[in-house]
Amino acid sequence: MTLGIDVENAYGSLKMTTHAEDLKFRLVTVELLRTAKKRYTYRALKAQTGLPVTVLSRYVKGHVLPNTERARQLWKTLSKIVNLELELKNRIRFNKEGYFDNTSIVGDINLLRQAANYALASFAGKRITKVLTAAVDGVPLGTMVAQTLGVNLVIAKNSKEVGVPSFLEETYVLNNSGVTMTLYIPKDAIKRRDSVLIVDDMIKSGDTQAALINLVHKARAEVCGVFSLITVGDQWKERMKIPENAQVEIILRISEPVSRRRG
Repeated sequence: MTLGIDVENAYGSLKMTTHAEDLKFRLVTVELLRTAKKRYTYRALKAQTGLPVTVLSRYVKGHVLPNTERARQLWKTLSKIVNLELELKNRIRFNKEGYFDNTSIVGDINLLRQAANYALASFAGKRITKVLTAAVDGVPLGTMVAQTLGVNLVIAKNSKEVGVPSFLEETYVLNNSGVTMTLYIPKDAIKRRDSVLIVDDMIKSGDTQAALINLVHKARAEVCGVFSLITVGDQWKERMKIPENAQVEIILRISEPVSRRRG
């Protein structure tokens, strides 16, 4: 699934209803163009879009924004050649132990912005008041998603912070390893009427995300959804015990490597 299809639906077939929505869509289009520029030359993008190289360059560098009509045309073209799922897949290289380095994913700001726009589109119309993620790799994506949705970010950490008077905490065993982990959030960070979106860069066992869900329950708030860039295997589905009314959006699902299954 390309990012473009989802965002087009979220924006009501690209019909802008307010100036703020119009501006946001134009900005999102420029971000999509920047992502395309990482893979294609200006000459190739000119052939795809029909726009002069000088105009495309000005958009990419942020010197000017396309007007609404041009943004619509650009979006329809770019969404066909920029595929976020494929982009993530191309960056994953497993080692012989069945692990992969996610540095090129969690450190790529443009990629995370596109993922955040994907979340914006996917959860359009859903009531979300907070984004919750776990330190540390989930923080870059969680920050981008929270910013895009216009809500506050809550980070669950594995230690208590000095100066915070009280906490909610959840202790769990990590991936049947016998290693006990505890996550903490400030007690008042999530309130009773909050509708919380759980965000993480990757879900493997689902243990950490299950702990996040339990923290939301302890705050007597609602889990409205789960969003992740990548999931590995299928074990996480059972372990997380996601509420029935919570929406789950995953960009890339990959099978667990054979070496890991045998281990």
